[in-house]
Amino acid sequence: MKSEMIARFVLALLALSFTTVAAAAPQPAHWVVSWGASASPPPDAAQIQKHGLEFNNQTLREIVHLSIGGSAVRVRLSNFFGKQSLEIGAAHLGLRASDSAIQPSSDRALTFGGAPGVSVPPNAFVLSDPVKLAVLAGSDLAISIFVPHVATAAGIHYFAQQTSYVGAGDLTASPSISNPRAISSWIFLAGVDVSAPPPAAAIAVFGDSRVDGDGSTPNANKRLPDALFKRLAQQGLSLGVLNAGIIGNRILHDAPQAAEELGVNGLARFDRDALDQPGVKYVVVLEGIVDIGLAGTEFAPTEAVSVDDLVAGMKQLIERAHDHGMKIFAATQTPFSGATTIPGIFSAEKEAQRKALNQWIRSSHAFDAVIDFDKVVADPANPERIRPAWDSGDHIHPNDAGYQAMADAIDLALFK
Repeated sequence: MKSEMIARFVLALLALSFTTVAAAAPQPAHWVVSWGASASPPPDAAQIQKHGLEFNNQTLREIVHLSIGGSAVRVRLSNFFGKQSLEIGAAHLGLRASDSAIQPSSDRALTFGGAPGVSVPPNAFVLSDPVKLAVLAGSDLAISIFVPHVATAAGIHYFAQQTSYVGAGDLTASPSISNPRAISSWIFLAGVDVSAPPPAAAIAVFGDSRVDGDGSTPNANKRLPDALFKRLAQQGLSLGVLNAGIIGNRILHDAPQAAEELGVNGLARFDRDALDQPGVKYVVVLEGIVDIGLAGTEFAPTEAVSVDDLVAGMKQLIERAHDHGMKIFAATQTPFSGATTIPGIFSAEKEAQRKALNQWIRSSHAFDAVIDFDKVVADPANPERIRPAWDSGDHIHPNDAGYQAMADAIDLALFK
């Protein structure tokens, strides 16, 4: 009897000990994507040489504009669409001061499993170890990547609307880069996550050039997702906004040959670029107009896309978002009459398709909600065109004011 009492006493002590240890264990970080860039395949060898997309013993200092802030940071490096392993010799990050200069006290060396460099296999990405650095919402980071050996650009986001910098040698720890070569793409860089309190989450805005920021002012962060984040921050909502747009992207078809910057089809990249991103709780989809407009042009002369095809594709996006427990909202297709980007991109038949797709988006109730950008930017005097004051000049992409108007029209109650 006494032995049983002793045994129960010992078990009780052990249980108390384990409970105390568990209670004292630190909580894991709650990571939320604050910035990201969707990748497209590299061009052919001739274009790689022409545009300087091969690197050797060089540092890329890439500038990114964060949405949500946090107490620690980690970086995602990408070799998506790479043909060989990517060797990273060293990497740093710091708060940007101006141009390529950083605030010296903010410089942090990045490590990968404790090592200063890492080998990234083809079509893969790696996460850096977290670094303690308090970053504010809406701040700029400079992320420096040293490529010690010959490497062809992979994981490219061509249309950054942001100037970054390339210099010779390992300059990852340098306060600035002297006489750099300027680039306007993000290369080998896929995302930045921040550690934020558990209520924090993110919205992935998934789509084409109207998400990517075509028509907005370079280096000014006036894209649609940027404008949406500023509204959220003003309302005190702890939500990051991920720009998952690619210029010219389509739901149903990959980029045409010799136009790799348009990326793989939306169905192929949806999980990687939106659903699998840390902390994403909501998805906004603005895509489909290029599927309609590009068909039958010189870039896609044999491709034909019906409204039923696009509806089927959108239903796939809906199901996959719901499988991840996310809400997904559809944006209507904005006007593009008179578009000058590609000969033949607009026609009366294509305008009829746009209107039919918008009618399905509005009336089907397939999405969790609808954001009616068509009604926001359409010219009241000619609803098939963008309002002149909000037209970037090519009659398909809004300007800064147009993107701001679109962001202002979003009901923030969708995200509460």
